[in-house]
Amino acid sequence: MISEITIKPIGVIHTPFTERNGTPIQPGGAKNVKGEIEIFAEYVDGLEDLEEFSHIILVYHFHKLNHVHLRVKPFMDTEWHGVFSTRSPGRPNRIGLSVVRLEEIIENRLIISNVDMLDGTPVIDIKPYVPQFDSVEAERIGWLENNVNKHKTMKDDGRFK
Repeated sequence: MISEITIKPIGVIHTPFTERNGTPIQPGGAKNVKGEIEIFAEYVDGLEDLEEFSHIILVYHFHKLNHVHLRVKPFMDTEWHGVFSTRSPGRPNRIGLSVVRLEEIIENRLIISNVDMLDGTPVIDIKPYVPQFDSVEAERIGWLENNVNKHKTMKDDGRFK
């Protein structure tokens, strides 16, 4: 059994959001908000051909969280839920996932839009978004059924520390 995993960031995300409070909670609530990913020099070769994709999946670390919450009241509900049934940031490994629009690549910088992460967020990985692979028809979406459209206007209210 593996007891520990070490992950090294491949870059850092620069966004207009310096505080959690008020930050969009999903990319759908951050339409046209621009950001930039600075890829560290040793990983630049890995960007080859990425400009051919309109969207990318970012895997990143919620670096400003201090506590893990296994039961949470997520942003889009007033009821308690297990963290694994939410998209809440207060997760055991503090890993975030967002699909963003890739506008252009300039050397080691990826210009992106629809950013919903804080400035200085460490990037763990980047994958191309491919609708045929990444978009599936879901039969059910649990407690989000009546709340799913709130993501377009809901902002972080500071509840996860």
